[in-house]
Amino acid sequence: MKDVLQRKDNVRRMPLDKVRATVEELHLEGIVTEGRTPFSRVHFNTCFAEIEDLLRRAGYHRQLEVVGYEGRAYALFDPTRWEAVKVLHWLKEYVEEAQIRSAVR
Repeated sequence: MKDVLQRKDNVRRMPLDKVRATVEELHLEGIVTEGRTPFSRVHFNTCFAEIEDLLRRAGYHRQLEVVGYEGRAYALFDPTRWEAVKVLHWLKEYVEEAQIRSAVR
C-alpha cells in the first residue's frame, strides 16, 4: 500500500496530458465526475493541494472544490459556477441512476 508521500509524488509527476481532458471539461462545464478524472477518491483525500497545482500547470486557474456522495462517487467543481449543494444533489442522482442501470443488466 502506498503511503501519503508516495501518492503526492505520483500526482506531482503525473503528465499534464493526462489531466488536460479534466481541465477542458472544467472550462466547459465547471464540473467533472469521478469517471472523467485521472484521480481516485484516495487522491482527493490525501493530495488535493497537489491536484490543484497540477491542474493549474495544465491551464485551469480557478478555485476548485470537491464533493463526494456516500463514498461512492465524487465531483470536482468550480464553486463560482456551482453551489456545493446543487453538485451534491446532482451527484446523488448520478449514483442512483448508475445503480438502476447496473440492476437492470
